[in-house]
Amino acid sequence: MIVRKKTRRIYVGKVPIGDGAPVAVQSMTNTDTRDIRATLGQIARLAGAGCEIVRVAVPDREAAEALRQIVKGSSLPVIADIHFDYRLAVAALKAGVDGLRINPGNIGGALRVREVVAAAREKMVPVRIGVNAGSLEKELLERYGGPVPQAMVESALRHVAVLEEQGYDQIKISLKASDVPLMLEAYRLLAARVDYPLHVGVTEAGTVRSGLVKSAVGIGALLAQGIGDTVRVSLTGDPVHEVKAAYDILGALGLRRRGVELISCPTCGRTQVDIIGLAEQVEERLRHVTRPIKVAVMGCVVNGPGEARQADVGIAGGRGQGLIFRRGQVLRKVPEERLLDELLQEVEAILQEEEHG
Repeated sequence: MIVRKKTRRIYVGKVPIGDGAPVAVQSMTNTDTRDIRATLGQIARLAGAGCEIVRVAVPDREAAEALRQIVKGSSLPVIADIHFDYRLAVAALKAGVDGLRINPGNIGGALRVREVVAAAREKMVPVRIGVNAGSLEKELLERYGGPVPQAMVESALRHVAVLEEQGYDQIKISLKASDVPLMLEAYRLLAARVDYPLHVGVTEAGTVRSGLVKSAVGIGALLAQGIGDTVRVSLTGDPVHEVKAAYDILGALGLRRRGVELISCPTCGRTQVDIIGLAEQVEERLRHVTRPIKVAVMGCVVNGPGEARQADVGIAGGRGQGLIFRRGQVLRKVPEERLLDELLQEVEAILQEEEHG
């Protein structure tokens, strides 16, 4: 069982962060924020996939002005992502955003950060101190000889101190890097120093395939050690993939369950049915399911039910036929051509049973 690190509680909109709250799933729109309709459309799709917090880029004044309608039309709490111009952060707060993400290294120095914090205090909006390995302060890079974990932690603590000096504790911190070992060590060092909630992720991770691998390793390693209160899986592609990947990572660690967890054997010489095709069809046909359920697709009628005993329902194929089972108990034997339909019927039956108690 994973024992999560104790952190303070803050709220992004109505979503609780830290202090034992479920690890929140976050994503970021890749639409032009100035295109209000497109941005709200993407937010709606993200919400449908299970996203709980959404971040939007605010590159200029026009984007900041669009936030007012975006916040009003969004079903998710909206975080404004600000770089370089502190005035955009102030404008975003006036537009009603639920959170800010600022990179203190590029927003204009401690004085500008103080101005942003003063504006955030009026609405008690949390501020994420987002430190990136690629944009550390020059002085730290020179002193440490590069973007090392210690430099990232010192950068974060410096800017946290600016907020603390003003008595502001609505803080969340991230220490992102595209290098997984660097990111891991930075978070571990910081987690030992502060009790603020931590947003974890691997930045610039890559495409849906390569980025998912790096994110699963990095985010998963931290979560397994109890570090992390919110997550974002950064992928080059449709952000809906980020949300699904986040739940897959959380589900693999037993921290959150949403939708179908597919258990399928890797196939071997004993397999006598198209187990690969069956598994792919099951995954596709059950993609719409949001309730947590474990479904097994096994290729051996001898060991299948036993090996997938933890599954809520499953199939085990043999030569021209297969078994339907629930929690390791065989229900019936059916012809191979009926395996998929029979499995889907059992899944539907389980969902109906849960719905009606």
